[in-house]
Amino acid sequence: MEVDVLVAEIGSTTTVVNAFTDIETESPKFLGQGQASTTVLEGDVNIGINNAIKVLEKNINVSNIKYKKMLATSSAAGGLKMSVHGLVYDMTVRAAREAALGAGANLSLATSGKLSKRDLEKIVKTKPNIILIAGGVDYGEKETAIHNSECIASLDIDIPVIYAGNKACCDDVADIFLEQGKSHLLKIVENVYPKVDMLNVVPVRNVIQDIFELHITHAPGMERVRETVNGTIMPTPAAVMEASKHLRENIGDLVTIDVGGATTDIHSVTDGSEAIGNIMLFPEPTAKRTVEGDLGVYVNMHSILDKMGAEEVSKKLTKGVLIDELIKDFKPIPDTEPLTEFVEILTQYAVDVSLSRHAGEIKSVFDYSGKKTVAIGKDLTAVKWIIGTGGALTRLPKRVAILESIIEKSKSTTSMYPKEYALVLIDNDYIFASLGVLSKTYPNAALILMKNSLRIN
Repeated sequence: MEVDVLVAEIGSTTTVVNAFTDIETESPKFLGQGQASTTVLEGDVNIGINNAIKVLEKNINVSNIKYKKMLATSSAAGGLKMSVHGLVYDMTVRAAREAALGAGANLSLATSGKLSKRDLEKIVKTKPNIILIAGGVDYGEKETAIHNSECIASLDIDIPVIYAGNKACCDDVADIFLEQGKSHLLKIVENVYPKVDMLNVVPVRNVIQDIFELHITHAPGMERVRETVNGTIMPTPAAVMEASKHLRENIGDLVTIDVGGATTDIHSVTDGSEAIGNIMLFPEPTAKRTVEGDLGVYVNMHSILDKMGAEEVSKKLTKGVLIDELIKDFKPIPDTEPLTEFVEILTQYAVDVSLSRHAGEIKSVFDYSGKKTVAIGKDLTAVKWIIGTGGALTRLPKRVAILESIIEKSKSTTSMYPKEYALVLIDNDYIFASLGVLSKTYPNAALILMKNSLRIN
């Protein structure tokens, strides 16, 4: 059997392959899914991909699947690690962080001001896949960006560097890397913070994703991935963001919540309300991602337990169920009612805390003119749709109730949460990341398949 497109989601532990056909028609179809262990440690990720294809064949009752194109998303081989270095933390560093996170990166280090010896030691120790240098509005302060470029170019490392700072420094930065024999590592793009209160994250995000595709094919265990994958490879979080952005163009402002085993990611695509925009203290990107590395319901289950407290969790469990027994029998996919209930409690906490960190807040402050009301952070009040994806929020029985609790909390908080008119949608086929990478080549098919998975007419 031949299908149009296979999309492989290569995770740190699991590889999933999704099959799609009739992709260039008005009725594209999702055929099914196969899952197998990721085989980075075996030295060849293709083994895991092929194993997942065999499971797919069994699930849809066909043999010897052929495909015209295979795309992929990946968080294997450590995903995409970045360090960012800017001038003022609340301005250029923050802008650089938004660009990196929105491109699907995990931040290993963020610094402001001139890099110190200790900062440079941390860069070498953390071994980021990409280094992003920002700093200064256009034609503003130049010294910090030039100093940081000199420091990073002098390091004995072979890591791609993006310069997205003051445009007046571009020639100086290019000369610095040329003198060190590292001009091949440098990419110069538009300033991520060209003017005060203006973010320009899209050019940087595009370059980050281009570099990622080159990097991931050279990572241990991934070197032969091009033998199987003949299309685009994106960071998995970037693919979820791409899906969210693509869908928002059609159905309106939304927030996508992805609770995983190790992290919880939130992707919001909204400009917020006009009223709150008028009192916003700092600019926010239209598309914003936050990732909480301490909020996962499998790898980081103990982290959530520590934060909640065993006594509090016990109160929420069915009487007679013991936490110690649940932990002893804990599995990535719960297969009993007590374990399912336990994971739902963990998931609710992960959603609550990650959203509180993602959403902004309305505050009262005092200045020379007296007391005034300001908004700080991301405004979600114009969001129409709350979308659940990831293993927990696509499979747990109480997934809808978990997300609907967000709307209830908006009535009793100063945080800028989605309001009562927001509706919950579930990525029932668990294909949001696959459709994000698919949308780069087949935007119309991806949109139709998203609506099918979300059960939108």
